[in-house]
Amino acid sequence: MEQPALRHGDGTAVPQARPSFARRWLRRLLWLGVLLAVLPVLQVLALRFIDPPFSSFMAIRQAEAWIGGERDFDLYYQWRDLDQIASSLPVSVIAAEDQNFAKHRGFDLDAIEQARAHNASGGRMRGASTISQQAAKNLFLWGGRSWVRKGLEAYYTLLMETLWPKTRILEVYVNVAEFGDGVYGAQAAAKRHFGKDAGQLNAGESARLAAVLPSPQRYSASQPGPYVQRRAQWIQRNARQIGGESYLETLK
Repeated sequence: MEQPALRHGDGTAVPQARPSFARRWLRRLLWLGVLLAVLPVLQVLALRFIDPPFSSFMAIRQAEAWIGGERDFDLYYQWRDLDQIASSLPVSVIAAEDQNFAKHRGFDLDAIEQARAHNASGGRMRGASTISQQAAKNLFLWGGRSWVRKGLEAYYTLLMETLWPKTRILEVYVNVAEFGDGVYGAQAAAKRHFGKDAGQLNAGESARLAAVLPSPQRYSASQPGPYVQRRAQWIQRNARQIGGESYLETLK
């Protein structure tokens, strides 16, 4: 019900005070904050059921190619459901990147502490990002080490761990991870590097693909140098130690 206008004793209307400039902008900022908080929830909830047609990293790489005049650059990306990908690949990725994937809720605190202690000792910089964090970054964000990006990564990671089952996080990650310059996801990687479908990969090929993930534009799975060969062997040993393909049965 509309409130009656206030009036002076002589019957004239009392002028209504307008919100101050500062208050109007504060209100707008509050609405912007609500929007920025809700939008990621809608994105993550939608992509639990909809397979992403592309990722943020793909869009950024394509834009870089256009700006840089790389006229012959093409992105390679084909979605495959997890049950269409050889089990050895997601197991290899877990063995290489995040052996506590089934246990943590997005952040591996033990790995973070180990990385902090290692980096403080002056050794080669080591990260502690989980598969969930990497999936969030690749799908929604951009590279770099800014606090803004890390904060958004943490928020998206929490949302994904809350709204998605572990199998969906793993499925999305192996489909959007970069396995070579412009080569994204298991199917494109299997085709580009080994000339076969992702469902036909063997354990050795899967380990080599997982081995290049730290620097997919620097290393090659199809023409592995000494580093990739050593890392692939290490990944295969770790994959056996965590239970091999039966590890996937522990995911929910």
